[in-house]
Amino acid sequence: MTPLNSFAQVASDQMSTVGRRTAVVAASSGLIVSMIGAAAPATAAPVDSESGKLNAVDLSALTAQAHQALEAAPAVVVDADASFAVEKATVSVTPAPEPEPEPEPVRVESTSRSQERTATTEQAAATTQQAEAPAEEQSVSVPDSAKGSTIISIASRYVGVPYVYGGTTPNGFDCSGFTSYVYAQAGISLPRTSGAQGSVGTKIPRSQAQPGDLIWTPGHIAIYAGGNSQIDAPRPGKTIQFRQIWQSNPTFIRVA
Repeated sequence: MTPLNSFAQVASDQMSTVGRRTAVVAASSGLIVSMIGAAAPATAAPVDSESGKLNAVDLSALTAQAHQALEAAPAVVVDADASFAVEKATVSVTPAPEPEPEPEPVRVESTSRSQERTATTEQAAATTQQAEAPAEEQSVSVPDSAKGSTIISIASRYVGVPYVYGGTTPNGFDCSGFTSYVYAQAGISLPRTSGAQGSVGTKIPRSQAQPGDLIWTPGHIAIYAGGNSQIDAPRPGKTIQFRQIWQSNPTFIRVA
């Protein structure tokens, strides 16, 4: 809202009898205010072509408020050759960084479950090999050459203990549970599974094997008893016993 707004409203109300188009010339300030009737848009006052002068109106009809508005209105002077310049600013857009991908979930498998799966694989392999064992397989007595072996002496205490899947005590053994238990009694620590036991110690040729060495084949582990015999926990339904070596091309391992 400016003084000109008030002036235009007052002048429009006071000069409705003058006509559709009138012009108020403020000679003292050089400001020309165009007044238009309610039904027409604002236009410049018509110019008298003969005199070359702007049409004038009688200002005596204006109220005191309109006169005050005219006197207070500032003078606005604009050069004919004035120009405008629009400054353009360079805008750089930096895209938002791509979101970090969510890490893939990590699955942690418990030791007991891992051991259970390993034992299951071991049992399956042992069952397959035992099924392929020759029919004439039978228990044998401890060879005289093995009687001086500490490992064989300990192992012989458990002849007759039943095979128990996952067993590691005299209440029941599986193949690797038996060998690890016997070696532990002699102060030697072995891994729990047959696969891990097959990777310890030093591999030796059969000709150099001594009673107490390990005999390993995939899925099964036994203790060499000298000659062509071994002591082991065979398979479900069997017991700890001395018997002939039935495995084909077994690996002999010495663990100090």
